[in-house]
Amino acid sequence: MIELKTPAEIQRMHVAGRFVAEALSEVGRLADVGVNLLDLERHVRGMIERRGAESCYWDYAPSFGSGPFRNVICLSVNDAVLHGLPHDYTLRDGDVLSADLAVSVDGWVADSARTVVVGTAAEEDLRLIRATEEALEAAIEVARPGNRVGDLSAAIGAVAHDYGYPVNTEFGGHGIGRTMHEGPHVSNKGRAGRGLTLRPGLALALEPWFARTTDRIVYDADGWTIRSADGSRTAHSEHTVAITEDAPLVLTRRVTEASVTKTG
Repeated sequence: MIELKTPAEIQRMHVAGRFVAEALSEVGRLADVGVNLLDLERHVRGMIERRGAESCYWDYAPSFGSGPFRNVICLSVNDAVLHGLPHDYTLRDGDVLSADLAVSVDGWVADSARTVVVGTAAEEDLRLIRATEEALEAAIEVARPGNRVGDLSAAIGAVAHDYGYPVNTEFGGHGIGRTMHEGPHVSNKGRAGRGLTLRPGLALALEPWFARTTDRIVYDADGWTIRSADGSRTAHSEHTVAITEDAPLVLTRRVTEASVTKTG
């Protein structure tokens, strides 16, 4: 179902979005060499409880997962990119960490993801992360009334093509609002001028994610964590965006998004 939100409802989503942005900034601050993923998850869980918010991941049991998911954040390392199940892993120098968080505040949801490098960053990892960030900004730029969902997909795919990265189309962006996943689906590759026409009040979670050398994915034995099929490193960037009469409104924008390297 596709539901258009009123300006007041979008503002309520913005409240959730500001909290998600704050929590992901905190993850970026804490993600350091020697930090365990389970400690990061516990910290975010505490933030959610103190805020009186609800995790959209806890008890999440879609058809593709081995549910229910019993964590409040997805943490994916190196060749893992989506639905990373937090586990007993201590971050190492040079690790690439993707964090994906969706929460509900007073019945309205926001969803966002970011990727950082822990410690010493390899240029090829920074390049991959930049590609996802630039693809996200390109999609946001065309998230305007009268354009189509295909324009968003084409914008993301064009950035991936320019960087030389393949694009997986099994998982992509989606509508969002009262629940984490609503219509429409937003592929990370597509043809401009196709698909649903964007209208004011439509809220979307746009989320380009790329692996360096493959568009194929595999699942871990945990039934959740998705990795690049060839073991190449990955990156993931996501924002919740509302279509308005004027410019796109990014509901999960962090205060600073300039740095993708966590150096301790």
